[in-house]
Formats: sequence, structure tokens, C-alpha cells
Amino acid sequence: MPYTVLMTDEDYMELAIEQARAAEALDEVPIGAVVVYAPIDPATRRPLAEPRVIARACNLRESTQDPAGHAEFLALKAAADTLGVWRLTGCTVYVTLEPCIMCAGLMHQARIDRCVYGAPDPKAGALGTLYRINEDERLNHTFEVQAGVCEEECANLLSSFFANKRKKSKPQ
Repeated sequence: MPYTVLMTDEDYMELAIEQARAAEALDEVPIGAVVVYAPIDPATRRPLAEPRVIARACNLRESTQDPAGHAEFLALKAAADTLGVWRLTGCTVYVTLEPCIMCAGLMHQARIDRCVYGAPDPKAGALGTLYRINEDERLNHTFEVQAGVCEEECANLLSSFFANKRKKSKPQ
């Protein structure tokens, strides 16, 4: 029987952090996302397959001049393409920064099971900081959220990026 090592939330967040570093290399705000598909039998609640990464993306708003160029938005679209469906039941989104209203809304619309994020976003966070879209019972779908996974590393990526930006923009 083959030996399978199951990855933890921290392991998947490290993959999202790799995507954030790729964004930073493009002079984009360093935010990365990964979508993991782990289908569960609804009747038995047992796994139907091993979890697998089906999409990865980094922030590309500046490069593409696209307001929807957020890492998790792009990753969700790629996941839908990979699975050939718009309902992303069985999926967990790992993202380095707490999703905004647009991305949390897309997660709701895509029917994800779970979102795991690193750093909270005090200016736009929609999964716990400013709003709780994931648990709004007026909507037809709710999903689980796990906050603070690799929080310090995710927050440091963002704060050092913006510190460097400020330093470069100061007149000498």
C-alpha cells in the first residue's frame, strides 16, 4: 500500500506564500493563493480522493490593470477551469491576506467549503475583520474560515513590500 503524507494548512499556506513571492517579483502586492480539492462523499462524509492542489495564482492587478486581478479571484477561476464546473464544493482556498468583499463574495458564489488565510486585512477584510460574509445566514451558502495560519510570515511580506515602496518613493 502506498504511503501518503497529508499536507497541513501550514504546508498549503507555504505554497500560497510562494505565489505571494512571485507577485512581489513582478512588483505586485505580495498576495498568493492556492486552491485545494478534497472531495467528500456527502452521505458518508468520507474522502473520495486524496487532496490535491488544482490552482495557484498571485496578485496581478497592476500587471494586467484588472480590478479583479486578486490572487484568490484568479485561483478560483483557474480551479473552476480545472474541474470544469463553477461549483467548487470540496475546495479550500488558501490565501495569504484576508479576502476582500469581492473575493469573499466569489467564494460564496462558488460554494467553496473553506477558506484559510494568513494575515487579517483591517482595511478590507470580509471574512472576520470588517465583515463575515462566510457566516451570513441571509445568504444561501456559508463556509468555514480559519484565520491566522502563518500570519506573521504573511504580514511581514506585506509590510516589508510597502516599506520598500515608501522608501523608493521618498525624494533623496
